[in-house]
Amino acid sequence: MTPLVELKNISLSFGGVRAVDNVSLDLYPGEVVGLLGHNGAGKSTLIKILAGAYQMDEGEIWIEGKKVNIQSPRDARRHNIETIYQTLALADNLDAPSNLFLGRELTTRFGLVDDAKMEAETRKIMARLNPNFKKISEPVSALSGGQRQSVAIARAVYFNAKILIMDEPTAALGVHESKMVADLIKELKAQGLGIFLISHDTREMLDLCDRVSVMKNGTLIGTEKVGDVTEDDILSMIIMGKARDAA
Repeated sequence: MTPLVELKNISLSFGGVRAVDNVSLDLYPGEVVGLLGHNGAGKSTLIKILAGAYQMDEGEIWIEGKKVNIQSPRDARRHNIETIYQTLALADNLDAPSNLFLGRELTTRFGLVDDAKMEAETRKIMARLNPNFKKISEPVSALSGGQRQSVAIARAVYFNAKILIMDEPTAALGVHESKMVADLIKELKAQGLGIFLISHDTREMLDLCDRVSVMKNGTLIGTEKVGDVTEDDILSMIIMGKARDAA
């Protein structure tokens, strides 16, 4: 199977600091790959290169077997890459349909915003992702953290994301809300999306991911199948900065 994404020998420096140092990763359809490491390990920087927020100094990005040039978030979206940051970037005063189509509003043949069509499409995508979501017409400021995540994820999926980047999606959420987001991730995986998941929660990573990659000081320490490692193994890689099979 051809990987959805191949990051090959990616490097990026800020001033004299090597934030990402010769890192290679791949991601397949229907797979969740977790990125773990301390703050400053380079995981968010690496993912922002794929998302088009940063431009790499060296390396190559391949999408579905073709080398691509990603210089901006617009380039990333053109290659069906969507990013859901921890801040979500939702407009609190608007409802779910207005947020889902923000900047990409559906219009009637007269060029007017088609609120009814946007609401119908929002109901359709929510029924697929989160059937319990009922607060379609309420401003997102009135929604819970998990429901807000549902809106952000729906926006990405509606616009044909094949590759989803999720940065700390359950940070600051309670147990019930975290489970809601975990169920969404499992549903997206079942639908064939590939997901890069950044988190500090090793237990969550072992539950949701197929593979985990550990970074430290800009370098890739190692990538392991979750079935082959324990939580202690992962923590040791994060703290010691050594691959599991390193002497």
